[in-house]
Amino acid sequence: MTTTRIFGRTGWKVGAVGLGCWAIGGEFTLDGRSDGWGAVDDSQSVRAIHLALELGANLFDSADAYGTGHSEEVLGAALQGRRDQAVIATKFGFTYDAERRALGAVDVSSRYIHWAVAQSLKRLKTDVIDFYQIHPGTLGDHEAEQAGEALERLVEKGQIRAWGWSTDDAAAARRMLKFPNFAGVQQELNILHDGPAMLSLCAEAGLASMNRSPLAMGLLSGKFTSASRMAATDVRGAGHPWVRHFENGVPTPQVLSRIEALRDLLTQGGRTLAQGALGWNLARSANTFPIPGFKTEEQVRDNLGALEKGPLPAATMAEIQKLLHAQTEGA
Repeated sequence: MTTTRIFGRTGWKVGAVGLGCWAIGGEFTLDGRSDGWGAVDDSQSVRAIHLALELGANLFDSADAYGTGHSEEVLGAALQGRRDQAVIATKFGFTYDAERRALGAVDVSSRYIHWAVAQSLKRLKTDVIDFYQIHPGTLGDHEAEQAGEALERLVEKGQIRAWGWSTDDAAAARRMLKFPNFAGVQQELNILHDGPAMLSLCAEAGLASMNRSPLAMGLLSGKFTSASRMAATDVRGAGHPWVRHFENGVPTPQVLSRIEALRDLLTQGGRTLAQGALGWNLARSANTFPIPGFKTEEQVRDNLGALEKGPLPAATMAEIQKLLHAQTEGA
């Protein structure tokens, strides 16, 4: 079973399933609401990262926004003495107040980018960031152009190796192709929310597609029921209008029904539900790198079992497509 893929235009050989480091940032706020995943145990986070390396994952995606720097600090501590084993991806673009653990406005100016990368390098305890990404998903053309020029200069200075954009706007991403070190995107992609336009662009241009929320904010772990309720200290229960499939912290009946209908197909071949969901991402395109979040070693072990199980078979993907089409038609 092939457990690595080539990461976009870089030529790097990277584990096909990585780790998203949002949850290990701990508590912080956006627009006055919780944007984290509740309290976190840093020592447990470090153990989980070490386990991931042992199990064949080497791609770790963080952001200076996650815990207003805390996620990067934990990742940097975990990779001390192991930096050469990891591909570090992180993001910038949301200003923050680290003392209040609060995110502020969007800033992707050249001056801010040069300041932000210096802070991230310190927290990550490294001389270079492998994949540096624009975090805000929507920018004006002029803003995006200036950011691209500044990021190219960071490559020239040796502070980053390549860069990308966390966006679901394929047309906006296409405009970045002229920059030689634009190597990939980070898009929302899971069995409940496909992204065909971006995947088509990645296939055409040889970009990596890092997949945020591949388990639909945990729903595709199969651990949620109609009795589940997320606290207001958890991003899923905080009331953000952009959070899908939760209302007042409770999974919607519609999404629970859809997941139940998919369960048998996703758990074929001895897969757990999470492994099946990640196998869907891996089968969806040769360019995908799902990056499920984690807090515990148990979650890492389950998620990275998808490396051994591999992409879902073509016949299973076809059955899933038929089922999803029928659900859409019946909605």
